Amino acid sequence: MKRLQYLWEELNASFWFIPVLMLTIASGFAFFFLYLDTSFNYQPSGFWKYLFSGSVDSARSILTIIAGAMIGVAGTVFSITLVVLTLASSQLGMRLIRNFMYDKLTQVALGVYVSSFVYCLLIINSIREHDALIFVPVISVFAALVMAFAGIVFLVIFIHNVSVSIQADKVISDISETMSKSIQKLFPEEIGHEDDLPKPTIESLKKDFPVMKKIKSHHSGYLQSVDGDTLMEMATKKNGIVILLHRPGDFLVKNAVMCEFVCKDSCTDDLMEKINDCFILGKVRTPLQDAEFSIHQMVEVASRALSPGVNDPYTAIACIDNLTSVLCYLTGARFPSSYRYDEQGKLRVISDKHSFKGMLGASFNQIRQYAETSPSVMIRLLEAMVTINSFAQTEEQKKEIAAHGKMIINAAERTFHEPRDLEDLEERYKMLNGEK
Repeated sequence: MKRLQYLWEELNASFWFIPVLMLTIASGFAFFFLYLDTSFNYQPSGFWKYLFSGSVDSARSILTIIAGAMIGVAGTVFSITLVVLTLASSQLGMRLIRNFMYDKLTQVALGVYVSSFVYCLLIINSIREHDALIFVPVISVFAALVMAFAGIVFLVIFIHNVSVSIQADKVISDISETMSKSIQKLFPEEIGHEDDLPKPTIESLKKDFPVMKKIKSHHSGYLQSVDGDTLMEMATKKNGIVILLHRPGDFLVKNAVMCEFVCKDSCTDDLMEKINDCFILGKVRTPLQDAEFSIHQMVEVASRALSPGVNDPYTAIACIDNLTSVLCYLTGARFPSSYRYDEQGKLRVISDKHSFKGMLGASFNQIRQYAETSPSVMIRLLEAMVTINSFAQTEEQKKEIAAHGKMIINAAERTFHEPRDLEDLEERYKMLNGEK
């Protein structure tokens, strides 16, 4: 199931799937309308003769003009898309290209024009003019006119979408929405109490389960997905335990140990290969199971905004605000336990889990490092810590937030040249520590 979900995500991220699907549908419509023309042999009269083409030459002219216009616009759409991807990668970050590839409106726009072109070619090929046979597919030609009109309307919508989607605020908003959905899916709301089930150490498990097999990666790449359900099923059947050493988002080199399987009996090579198939490695990171993927995208936008070549603190502040919202949610989220049990309450999988400390560091460490010489961004960073601290529910969370506040103050003391800027920052730091 996980592999099918992974394949579906890859299809969604591809730029060709929807255009090819629409091209196939357009071909089907062409044959359907030709079937209607041959079955009913419709001859327009009255007002309708002005909308339906009745002669061979006019039908060919109309279809030729539409086909040429549609393939020309398709080239324009492709060119605009390449320009947008170039601007996005250079100004906002290479990892955001995937977000633009996900834009269904761009994919549909290309599909509309390519499918219209193919539709017209198929209809033109069906027109016949002989002494014994004259065939003009009037219904099919009228459908082509409707598609051409729809294509013009869609061009206006596409240009509007492109002009909006390249704006930094829109990009940040889209990343934030994706990030929030991903975080809420991976980390359910409400802090839950730890289960009363036993949580043995890995060392004690290896003593109780003398047979240990190491499952290694067949090639290098990013760990994109782990089929936890299948791992649980195989571990239950073999009465063993799977110890995961990496989580989605980690980079693995060839022959790196992905997990260890401990059991009391011998393990066959076939079982080890089935366990290996539960791990999907790819060339890039994906948001499928990687909780930090969207966070890193947001951090990259902020880091580029703070670079000397761009120097855009407002974009960085917008990124900090959206990251603050996610971290406030995570203060009350339930991070999944590393220990996974079967229906009988027996330990079957030990995973490498996320923590609030790790998510907080992934969100703000790099931004702080790049923003050391920008007082406005550093002040907003400390204000973010104050906001997150007001939502913190455990002493451990407050300790980590205070540690980040201290790092921000230390960096400011080294780099701030204006005493009043430092005073403003110190006021926020006092608020973080509960001082008036």
